[in-house]
Amino acid sequence: MRIALAGAGAFGEKHLDGLRNIDGVEIVSIISRRAEQAAQVAAKYGARHSGTELSEALERDDVDAVILCTPTQMHAEQAIACMDAGKHVQVEIPLSDSWGDAEAVLKKQQETGLTCMVGHTRRFNPSHQYVHNRIVAGEFAIQAMDVETFFFRRKNINLEGKPRSWTDHLLWHHACHTVDLFHYQTGETPSVVHALQGPLHPELKIAMDMSISMRTPSGAVCTLALSFNNDGPQGTFFRYICDNGTYIARYDDLFDGKDQKIDLSGVAVSMNGIELQDREFVAAIQEKREPKSSVAQVLPAMETLDRLEKRLG
Repeated sequence: MRIALAGAGAFGEKHLDGLRNIDGVEIVSIISRRAEQAAQVAAKYGARHSGTELSEALERDDVDAVILCTPTQMHAEQAIACMDAGKHVQVEIPLSDSWGDAEAVLKKQQETGLTCMVGHTRRFNPSHQYVHNRIVAGEFAIQAMDVETFFFRRKNINLEGKPRSWTDHLLWHHACHTVDLFHYQTGETPSVVHALQGPLHPELKIAMDMSISMRTPSGAVCTLALSFNNDGPQGTFFRYICDNGTYIARYDDLFDGKDQKIDLSGVAVSMNGIELQDREFVAAIQEKREPKSSVAQVLPAMETLDRLEKRLG
């Protein structure tokens, strides 16, 4: 499996680290906005090609698939370009920042029959896999999910503290993780959704604080708080309140309601959620099957985000 990666920033390297652990994968091409960065990352990971334009990778006959870690606003257009070029594609979350663009990507996937997967990492984190496996086994059901997504980003910077060339979004990016996970863990699409946002940042023109609530037809509820104003512990923290126990997920770690850590060593072949989603991408292409978190599977979450956007007040 010969792979090109577009977007060689902090998150792109997380994918490259994961791909290194997958047998039969070759990293062929690195694309980045800056030629120097692309060349440095290509040298680090042994890629034979680097460049600044995605089209350079798409024109290569030694590229089978592309992973997009580019700005959100480019995801849909670039995913479609990859499939037009005959390449399988994994798009980092979110698929797009609008419902119409998400629909367009699904239409292209259906036209081409190529693999198009979206990087919904929470589906792959061993912590959330453990919960999902027990739900599927009928051992418990979710009554409520309480989630906090807190960052401190009053300036337009990335994970490494460097200036960003694009603007992030609490709803279409960070809420997308939890909205999709709520769909995935309950097996339902919310019938009731509400959303509130705080004042827009004077320069970034985005809401810095947001509150979201959802309820499924069976009565499970989700409460999600998001902030870019949080000057404290950062990240996303999930509390599953179930009819048979409480579970707290902190990225790849899971604790019970008494804060006792749960052994996840037997859940998957790795404890790294990004590596596991890349393994699924490669395996789905090789086995010619639909991947978990395919564009079709995550589209209901995108529709829910569209509904939430319309209710923001």
